[in-house]
Amino acid sequence: MLFGYARVSGADQNPAHQVDALARAGVEAENIHLDHAGGAKASRPQLDGVLARLRGGDTLVITRLYRLGRSVLHLITLGAQLRERGIELKVLDQGIDTSTAEGRAMFGMLSVLAEFQRELIVAIIYTRRFPVRDMGLRHAC
Repeated sequence: MLFGYARVSGADQNPAHQVDALARAGVEAENIHLDHAGGAKASRPQLDGVLARLRGGDTLVITRLYRLGRSVLHLITLGAQLRERGIELKVLDQGIDTSTAEGRAMFGMLSVLAEFQRELIVAIIYTRRFPVRDMGLRHAC
């Protein structure tokens, strides 16, 4: 059975494109789980719910890898748990299908890149918030 998971970071974001992509991939509307959660530590009750519903032979479908995990460690751990339970993962926009050796390899590589991208975004946001402090200056002119 196909189950879908989608996530948006804030209430102002529209998840429609993710939900539509999951539906086009064959996921029934009642099997699509949607979280509105941002940040690495945010609670994701719908993710917890879909993980509890999944059984061996099922497939979890997501649109992009970074929608699923909080960090590389979280993604790799989650991927290993799914595999141990006999559950496949399909990432639509990145063409990952863990039912194949190539898909499992790609999952590992893109997990690392997703974490790198997240760290870059955090660094950019931080330097925009605190530019004077980062230059070692005490007072702005």
